[in-house]
Amino acid sequence: MATVYLLRHGQASFGKENYDQLSPRGWEQGRVLGRWMVGKIAPAAIFGGDLQRHRETVEAIATGYGAKLPGMQVTTGFNEFDHVSVVNRYRPEWSDRQVMARDLAAFPKPAAAFQQTFVKALRRWASGDYDAEYDETWTEFKNRVLAAFDEMIEFADGGDVLVSTSGGPIAVMCQHLLGLEDERALALNEVIANTSVTRVLYSAGRRSLSVFNNYSHLEAEDPALVTFR
Repeated sequence: MATVYLLRHGQASFGKENYDQLSPRGWEQGRVLGRWMVGKIAPAAIFGGDLQRHRETVEAIATGYGAKLPGMQVTTGFNEFDHVSVVNRYRPEWSDRQVMARDLAAFPKPAAAFQQTFVKALRRWASGDYDAEYDETWTEFKNRVLAAFDEMIEFADGGDVLVSTSGGPIAVMCQHLLGLEDERALALNEVIANTSVTRVLYSAGRRSLSVFNNYSHLEAEDPALVTFR
């Protein structure tokens, strides 16, 4: 059986003007993953969304890998959902970034406070009760990701593939493979580490989740490299 390696991007730049770019730690996470891949993974193809953090993660991996890798084929179906829109529908006042920064600064751990709000915003979005408020509903997001997954496997034609994507799409693909409810998919999304590796085995019409959220390469290098946001 061939393998699809679903890779969550390296740490993005939370709190910066351009969130989509990798942080210095995100670049290092990618390089560590690339070094770990040597002798283990030789992808026949690489796919990814068109977000900057997806592309930069592949660039960082290539640096660590050392040998030439296939060029990344952009597939927008692997893009993350619009987390800014999802949060703003739950907390409309946070569309003003200064208001959001002021509110979060009142907490001892602003990142943790944001995460708590983010989880609540995701549940609101996924409930389906407010679909008219969103440009892309939860159901539409899932359908988009799974369509990209099917098309990618058809194109791969039995070869091993890397996919540089985000936590949301990885959670949706795992949900589909395991037959999980939406609540469980949202829970999976919360624990997917940056540059973690999730393995899906496939042959013909058969697809099986083999490994979920492996980030042992980071733990072996430096536990401080393990991040979830």
